[in-house]
Amino acid sequence: MFGFFSSRTSLHDTGLMKGFTDNHSHILYGVDDGVATKEDALSILSLMEEEGVKTVWCTPHFMEDVPNKTADIREKFETLKSEWTGSIELKLASENMLDNLFKERLETRDFLFHGDGKLLVETSTWAAPMDFWDMIDSILVAGIKPVVAHPERYRYMQMKDYKRLVDMGVELQLNLPSIIGVYGENVSRKAEAILDKGWYSMVGTDCHRFRALESQLSCKILSQSTVTKLKSLMSR
Repeated sequence: MFGFFSSRTSLHDTGLMKGFTDNHSHILYGVDDGVATKEDALSILSLMEEEGVKTVWCTPHFMEDVPNKTADIREKFETLKSEWTGSIELKLASENMLDNLFKERLETRDFLFHGDGKLLVETSTWAAPMDFWDMIDSILVAGIKPVVAHPERYRYMQMKDYKRLVDMGVELQLNLPSIIGVYGENVSRKAEAILDKGWYSMVGTDCHRFRALESQLSCKILSQSTVTKLKSLMSR
């Protein structure tokens, strides 16, 4: 029993956060279900800076329930950049729900891209859109590289679905809270399985709250084998 716990470590203790690029966060305050205030956003960034994080992508939700406008979000982002005086580089993209609003925006390419032609997309945790695969095809045909956010959390997806996505040229983004069990054992197992296959291309904290991030950084649950696999992925 004691040997089991002594062999486990935390994200903080591994040093994995040093030089890390957080590809998915909700620290752009006051725009979705993430961070609500400037003070909280700056506290999270300060904590990340202490951990050695290099870059943070702000990826606010765009969906029918949260119909953000790209111009408004750009303005909010510039405000946050002016308020943050630390060393972490801030970048802006979006997390896009595959819903009817997305279909409208795809026609005009009204998106906040994640780097060169990449687009972070998501679905409901419980069920995919009925035309999910057609929507993925449409994105690819439009010359956009979809990056599926936290695929391990989707209850309707199995390993064959992840393989199909990767074979299509779709990228997968791991949520760090998944690998440490925040969403339950089943999600953690799926995350480990996808990690074992080498199908993830990027990692994010999906940070919404300071206290949650603080707890996740200190949780001693990672095995050495998982740390080794994460090190390779998180150093990209």
